[in-house]
Amino acid sequence: MTALVRTEKLSLSFGGVVAADAIDFELHAGERLAVIGANGAGKTTFINIVTGFLKPTSGRIYVEGKDVTALDPRRIVRLGVGRSFQLPQLFLEHTVRQCLEIALIGKGGGLGFFKSLSQQVDRKEIDHTLDLVGLRERAEEPCASLPEGQRKLLDVAMALALRPKLLIMDEPTSGVASEDKLDLMNAVMRALEEQKVTSWFVEHDVDIVTRYATRVAAWISGRIAADGTPQSVLADEAVRREVLGIA
Repeated sequence: MTALVRTEKLSLSFGGVVAADAIDFELHAGERLAVIGANGAGKTTFINIVTGFLKPTSGRIYVEGKDVTALDPRRIVRLGVGRSFQLPQLFLEHTVRQCLEIALIGKGGGLGFFKSLSQQVDRKEIDHTLDLVGLRERAEEPCASLPEGQRKLLDVAMALALRPKLLIMDEPTSGVASEDKLDLMNAVMRALEEQKVTSWFVEHDVDIVTRYATRVAAWISGRIAADGTPQSVLADEAVRREVLGIA
């Protein structure tokens, strides 16, 4: 079966620092991959390479068998690879609904003349996406009024509006109050399951990892040091020492 995402010997160096070291990686449809590792281990750098924000020093990237190594982020998104960010990328001067309208217009290629935002998108589609993440009741409120957890949900909703096959999430629970993390992840995972979207998320909270991931990849110094079930990876000696800080 063709992998949804595959990399071959993917490498990137910044001066003398190796951020990605000859990485061979595959992700298949239906997986829920959690990526763990200490700060600076290369987790976000790898995401930035795969999504076109950084170009590798060497190696190749494939999405469903298509070589995307030279493509820019917009073209990779149009192939079905969505992304949400550690710091939500929102239009804070606009309402929740308008953020989704802008996302959908971007999917279609740009703003048309002589029509408002709301006239160029399907309102039912937007309402459905808002329902998926539990933000329908706040649709007409400005983004700036949302707490951090709901800003994260809106960032995910904007990615889902593009109907991706894969959604990559960089630390979806960072900055969210501890008591709100499970509610946020439950909402995100329900939305992804309903849309049949494969997920890949960076996470530091081990409880989140064990609850929601079917597979874990642990990064140490620009390499995938362990890759497998949550139980096997979290029990790995190097992962316990270098990632979890357990002697």
